[in-house]
Amino acid sequence: MRTQKIERKMLGARVDVRLIKALKFLALETDRPVYDLLEEAMRDLLAKYGRPVPEEGQGEEG
Repeated sequence: MRTQKIERKMLGARVDVRLIKALKFLALETDRPVYDLLEEAMRDLLAKYGRPVPEEGQGEEG
């Protein structure tokens, strides 16, 4: 079975250093990359506000 490569784009933002530290610890504890946790959080936030949520694997660079 062939897997689809997800295209990603760099995103920069100033974030509370305590949040960054907590996120890095969570990534270590869950053995997941930080970007994966951030994408999960973004999907949750979009859903919370009733916005369309792209499914995993349907990313577009833009």
